[in-house]
Amino acid sequence: MSRNIKPYKDSELGKKEQVTQMFDNISGNYDGLNKLISFGNDAKWKQKILKIVVAKQPNSILDIATGTGDLAILFAATSANEIIGLDISQGMLDIGKKKIEAQNLVSKIQMVLGDGESIPYSDNYFDVITIAYGLRNFENLEKGLTDILRTLKPNGKLIILETSVPTKFPFKQGYVFYSKIVLPLLGKLFSKDKAAYSYLSDSANEFPFGEALNNILIKIGFIEVNHLPQTFGVATIYHASKK
Repeated sequence: MSRNIKPYKDSELGKKEQVTQMFDNISGNYDGLNKLISFGNDAKWKQKILKIVVAKQPNSILDIATGTGDLAILFAATSANEIIGLDISQGMLDIGKKKIEAQNLVSKIQMVLGDGESIPYSDNYFDVITIAYGLRNFENLEKGLTDILRTLKPNGKLIILETSVPTKFPFKQGYVFYSKIVLPLLGKLFSKDKAAYSYLSDSANEFPFGEALNNILIKIGFIEVNHLPQTFGVATIYHASKK
């Protein structure tokens, strides 16, 4: 398991509280920086997730760590009659609500303040649960995955989009330079929270990916676990099912 990295080294708050504070701080420019950091690939990766979700024909979808709601908004194109975006940051949710209102999707999407490690819904509730760039922010990864498994219906599907580290030359070396040097610099230039993007870089480099994360999912009890590296391995889409 990776080290439990926190955003603010001089803070006595727990990781969950620090992550909440961090995303509240950067919510205003998160969307723009996310597009810049991923060189526009983020939208392509999320379209791939949408295709997986559409194929499942879900009635209910939960998007954990929904942030400003990009994935939840994409899911409005599915057959689902209940789409919930869950996040611990009220600042991110407030921006997401404005985006949803602007697209006249208020009747289709709910934005809910809540903890992805302690999901405020009953057992066997959702057909699909997604989480993009949020898993590495969990304070207790296995606890969070166990609660996701609890709230999925039998045969329900979990889909994860998370950053990962390329393993082949020269992409591995390029990624290390970008994540260690360029990403924190972009954060300092464009974000009022200078520590945030250093944390995002450090947590991405430390988080288990590929087969390591597959093995954790299997340990928790997921089946049909698979991973799909994206764009030379800088991100990975995982999908798994509940028995």
